[in-house]
Amino acid sequence: MTTEHVSARASTSVRRASPGALLVAAALLPLAVVAVAVVLLGGQPYTVLGRNVPGTDTSLASGLLHGVAAVAAVWCVGTLIYAVFARQRSGEGRLTIDYFTDARPVVWSAAVWAVAAAALVFVDGADAGGQPLSRLLVPGAVGYMFAYSALPTAWLVVAVLAAAIAITAFLSHTWQAHAVLAAVALVAVLPPVVVTQVLVGPDHDFGSDAGIVGTPAAAVLVGLLAVARMRLASGPLPGPVSLLRVWRLLAIAWAATTVSEIVLALFELGGSPLLGSPTAWLFVARFVLLAVLGPVVLRGLVAAQREQDLASLRRTSSALVRIALLPAALLVAVALVMSRIPPPQYFLPTSVAQNFFGYDIAARPTFAVIALDWRPNLLFLLVSVAAVGLYLAGVLALRRRGDAWPAGRTVAWVLGWTVVVLTTSSGLGRYSSAVFSLHMVLHMALNMLGPLLLVLGGPITLALRALPTHGRTRAAGVREWIAAMLAWRVTHVLFNPLLVFVRFVGAYYLLYFSPIFEQALRLHWAHQLMNIEFLVIGFMFYGLVIGVDAPPRPLPHIGKLGMVLAAMPFHAFFGVAVLTSTTVIAGRFYSALEAPWAGDLIADQQTGGGIAWAAGEIPLVIVIVALVTQWARQDGRVATRVDRHLDQGTDDSYEAYNAMLAKLGARGQAPVPSAAPAERVRQQD
Repeated sequence: MTTEHVSARASTSVRRASPGALLVAAALLPLAVVAVAVVLLGGQPYTVLGRNVPGTDTSLASGLLHGVAAVAAVWCVGTLIYAVFARQRSGEGRLTIDYFTDARPVVWSAAVWAVAAAALVFVDGADAGGQPLSRLLVPGAVGYMFAYSALPTAWLVVAVLAAAIAITAFLSHTWQAHAVLAAVALVAVLPPVVVTQVLVGPDHDFGSDAGIVGTPAAAVLVGLLAVARMRLASGPLPGPVSLLRVWRLLAIAWAATTVSEIVLALFELGGSPLLGSPTAWLFVARFVLLAVLGPVVLRGLVAAQREQDLASLRRTSSALVRIALLPAALLVAVALVMSRIPPPQYFLPTSVAQNFFGYDIAARPTFAVIALDWRPNLLFLLVSVAAVGLYLAGVLALRRRGDAWPAGRTVAWVLGWTVVVLTTSSGLGRYSSAVFSLHMVLHMALNMLGPLLLVLGGPITLALRALPTHGRTRAAGVREWIAAMLAWRVTHVLFNPLLVFVRFVGAYYLLYFSPIFEQALRLHWAHQLMNIEFLVIGFMFYGLVIGVDAPPRPLPHIGKLGMVLAAMPFHAFFGVAVLTSTTVIAGRFYSALEAPWAGDLIADQQTGGGIAWAAGEIPLVIVIVALVTQWARQDGRVATRVDRHLDQGTDDSYEAYNAMLAKLGARGQAPVPSAAPAERVRQQD
C-alpha cells in the first residue's frame, strides 16, 4: 500500500470522529457547573458583603449568562487566532480569509457573545446590587444601576465590541481586518475582569496586571483547543504548518496563564490561611487542571516539531486535544464559580492609597525615595522584557547570517525600554499618581524621551531583514504579516500626519482639561491604558518625523520639520495654561488621598506645568537639530551620487535638458529659466 493511501485512510478515520458530542459537552460543562454553584452558594456571597440577596432566579440568570458569554468568547477568540495565525494557506489567497470555514464561526460566536453581554448589562447590574430583576422596571432603576456598579458599563463595552467583531467579520475577509479583530476580541474579554475582584484590596495593581495578561491567554488556550478539535475531526484538516503553529500558540498561552494564575493566587489569598477559604481550593483546582494541560501541550509541541508523517501527526494531535478539551472547559467553569465568591483579599484592612493604587505612599517622595523605592509595574515590565528580547534575537539572527546591524540602533532600542521600566517601576512610577508634578515627569518620559529612543531603533526594519521570507507557494509568515499590515489602507489612514499630529498635541488638552485624568488616576487599568496611549502616540509621532523605519505615509524633510515646529507652540501653551491655572487639576482626587506629606496642590501643579513646558520643548529642539542634520547629510549623498554619475558619463540629464531647450527654441518659444538638472535633484530631495 502506498504512502498516499495510508494518509488518505488516516485522514478519513480522523474525519469520521465527529467533534459534536465532545464539543457540546465542553460547552455545556461550564454552564452546568456554574448553575450548581449558584444553587449551592445561595445568598452567602451577598450577605458576606452586606448586600441584599437578589433571589435565586436573578443569581441563576446571571451565572448562566456569564457561562454563555464565556463559552462564546473563547470560541470567538479561538477561531480568530486560528484563522489569523495558524491556518495554512498558500498562493494568491494566502492573506484572504474564507468566509465559510473561517469567518462564519467568528460571526456566530461574536453575535452570541454580544447578545449575552447585552443581557448582562441589566442582569448583572441587578445581581451586583442585590436586587431582583423586577426592580429594573422601576423608573430610574437603570440609571442607578450604572451609578452603583461598574459591571453594567463593562458589559456594555463588551457588547459593543463583540457586535463590531461580528459585523466586521461578516463584511470583510482580509487577513489584516481579522488580525485586528483578534486583538479586539482579546481586549473584549477584559472589561468584566478588570472592574471586579482584581480591582479590590492591597496589591491590586499586581492582581490587575495578572488579570490583564492571564485572561486573554486563558481564552486563547481554551478556544484554540476547541477549534483544533473541530478542525482535526471534521476539517478542513490542518497541515503540518498549522499544527506546529497551533501547538506553539498553545504553549505560549499555557505559560502565560500559569504564571498569571500564580500571581493572582498570591494576590487574592493574601493574609489568609493556605487552604482556609473556598477561593484557595478553587485555585488548587485550577492549578491541577493546568498541570494536566501542561504535559499535553508539551507533547503536542514536541510531536509537531519532530513528526515527519502528516497522518501520524494528525492522529497524535487529535488524541491529545481530546484529552485536553474537558480539563480546559473545567478551567472556564472554575473561573466562573470563583467570580461569584468574594476572595479573602476583599476583607483585608485597606488604606485610602491602597484602595486607589494597591499600595501605600506613606513616605515623603524625596529624591532617595523616588530613586530607590521601586514597585514593579508588571505589565510594562513584561512588555519591555519581551520587546528587548525579540529585538536582540533579531540582531543575533542577522549576525549569524553574516549581516551587520548598527550598534547605535540596538543601544537606542534598549535605552528606550529602559526609560519605560525606570519610569513605570521606580519610585517615580509609584508616586506619579499621587503627585501631579511627578506624573508630568512620567508623561514627558513616556510620551517624549522613550518613543524618541525607540523609533531610532528601527524595529520594523530589523524584523523585515531578520525574519525569513515565505514564497507564495508556502504559508505566509510573520514577515509577510508585517508587510501586509504596512500596506493596509487602514494603516495609512492611522499614520496620516494630520491625524497623528492632532492626537499627539490634542491628548494633553483632552486628558488634563476634562474629567478623564481624574478617573484614570482612580482605576489601575485606566492608568495603565493612559500610559500605553502616551507611549503609542509618541512612537507614531516620532516615527513619522525622525524614525529609522519608513512609515506607511512618509513625509519629506520640510514636512517633518514643519510638523515638529507646529507642535512646539501647542506644548508651550499647554505648559503655560497649567502653570497659570488657579484650579487644581483632579483636585478632589488629590485631596481624598490625605497623604501626610502633601503640600500646596497649586504650587505642585505649577511645578508640573513648568516641567511640561521645559521637558516638552527640549526633546522637540533636539529633534529639529537631528532633522536638519539628516537633511544636510541626504543632500550631500545626493550631490555626491550625481557628481559621480556625471564623472562616469552615466548621467544624460544635461543632454536631455539641452535637447528640450532646442526643441522649445525650434517652436519659437522662449524657455523659462530653471535650475540645472543636478540642482533640481538636490532641491527635490
